[in-house]
Parts: sequence; C-alpha cells; structure tokens
Amino acid sequence: MKQTIAIASIIILLCLSACGKSQSAMDKVSITLDWTPNTNHTGIYVAQELGYFTDQNLEVEIQQPGQGITDQIVATGKSQFGVSYQENVIRARSEGIPLVSIAAVIQHNTSGFAALQESGITSPRDFAGKRYGSWDSPSELAILENVMQQYDSSLDQVEIVSGVYDFFSTIGRDADFEWIYYGWDGVIAEQRGIKINYIPLRELNPVFDYYTPVLISSEAYLKQHPDIAKAFLTAVKKGYEYCISNPEQAADILIKHVPELNPDQVKLSMAYLAGQYQADAEYWGYQSNDVWYGFANWMSDAQLIQEPISVSDAYTNEYLTP
Repeated sequence: MKQTIAIASIIILLCLSACGKSQSAMDKVSITLDWTPNTNHTGIYVAQELGYFTDQNLEVEIQQPGQGITDQIVATGKSQFGVSYQENVIRARSEGIPLVSIAAVIQHNTSGFAALQESGITSPRDFAGKRYGSWDSPSELAILENVMQQYDSSLDQVEIVSGVYDFFSTIGRDADFEWIYYGWDGVIAEQRGIKINYIPLRELNPVFDYYTPVLISSEAYLKQHPDIAKAFLTAVKKGYEYCISNPEQAADILIKHVPELNPDQVKLSMAYLAGQYQADAEYWGYQSNDVWYGFANWMSDAQLIQEPISVSDAYTNEYLTP
C-alpha cells in the first residue's frame, strides 16, 4: 500500500513538474500595431481571444506604438513583430534597415480618393483647382501627382492642406477630396447616409495595388527564431481565417478588446473586409513577387528611395503555411 502511494506521489510530482516546465517554456513575444486598433488588426485580437497563440506555445503582448514608430521598434528588437506597410519596408531597406514583410494583412489595396458627391469630383481630372487633405505620408503626394499626370494635370494645380486625419470632420470644410480606406471610412459614410464619390487607387494605376498593411519582423529575429515566427504566423493566419468565415463574431471580439471603437463601424468594416483579407489569393497572407517588384521599382523611379533594394530580401512567404 505504502509503495503504491509512493509511486502515485512520484507520478503527481512528475506531472506537476512537467506542467511547470510547459508554462515556463511559453515563448513571449510582442506585436506593435501601426496605429490605434481597428479592423486591420482583428485577426490578431481573435488569435489572442480564442487561444490560437496559446496553442502555438506563445504568450503575445499586443502593443500600440505610442510616440515610437513601429518600424523602428521592430528594427531595434524592442518588439518582435509589427504592423506596417509595403512602402515603409521598401524605404527602410533602402536605408539599410533590414525589416522583412512576412504576411499581407489585406490582399489588395482598399484605399482611394474620396469626395462628397456634391463636389462633382469623379476622377483625377477634377482634382485641379481643389483642396486636398493630406496626412503627410512621404509617398502620398508622389502618388497623387502620378494619377493626375495621367489626366494631363499636375500637382501644382492642387492646394495641399496638411495634417488632415479625420475624414468626416474635414471633408467639404477644410478639404475637397481626401485619401481614405474604404473599409473604415467608406462603409460608415454609407451607413450615415453621407453620399461620396470614391475612386479606388488600384483602378487608377495597377502598380498602386500594393500591400497595405503588412506584418513585419526583423531579419535578425527571423534568422534566430524561425520556429517562433512560423508559430506566430500560424496563429495569426488562423485568426484572420476566422474573421473571413465569422465576421460578426470577429467584430464582437475586437469590440470586447477595444470598447472605445464605434460598434457599428467595426461591424460594417468587418463585413466588408471579410472578402478582402484573402480575396483571390491562394491563402491568407500570401505576397506576390510582382506586387513587390512593381511598387519597389515605382518608388525608385519616383525617387522616393535613394538606393535600390533587393526585393527578394524585403518579403517572404516562408513562415506561412498554405
């Protein structure tokens, strides 16, 4: 009897020891968002809420950039992963900062120019003589100039209003047209009954169908921790796949984690983005070589980068499981 009790005690101790080791062996990583939480990030919150990170033995902290810039935070190793943009990665690498895009959050560019319907602005040929509300992105005005040139116009004919970030409080008052993400501002404009004319950027020039946003990491971290990177993306991919299949439930998860968001806007945005996260790609997160080469070459031609980059080093699908 004593021998049986002793054996049972040893088994219990071994189990407790194993559980303790398992818990302590959780890999702790962080992901820094590019902006305040929104539906671009829903898959990350879903992965957190539904235990997809835990399933991959990961303890993940979701951070907001604060006064730091996400690209710098990731490049210096203060965060292992981040949310950024294709143009940022290209610019960083041209400056010798080895960031790497590891997944496309949304397969196609869902942004474009928007104006109130009453403005009469329906194409870039109508931009001349109007006020443009700018958020001061380095490539923003170069893109605007490119599309205007296609309509025999020029940027000199537009009044640039700097520092415009909120579409609804500025459009028609401070600016005549602005650049918006349809999946955020466009859907809520419809719900509010605000009639707008929307001009998708990717329809103006195929090269502008670039990835925005993307998930990033540093070259050094990926080389040192390839298994963690793959585990992280496995969980995040599952999170976005859940968003695609269950947009209403995914919206509720985001609202739970970020209650200050407008619930109506989140739900409308999720209904729209459910068809955009993967769209026509083979699998969520996939990045096309043509998209990367096309936009990198355009940035070089537009002199937005001083040094050409090795595109094959700027992005990878290696850590994604199809």
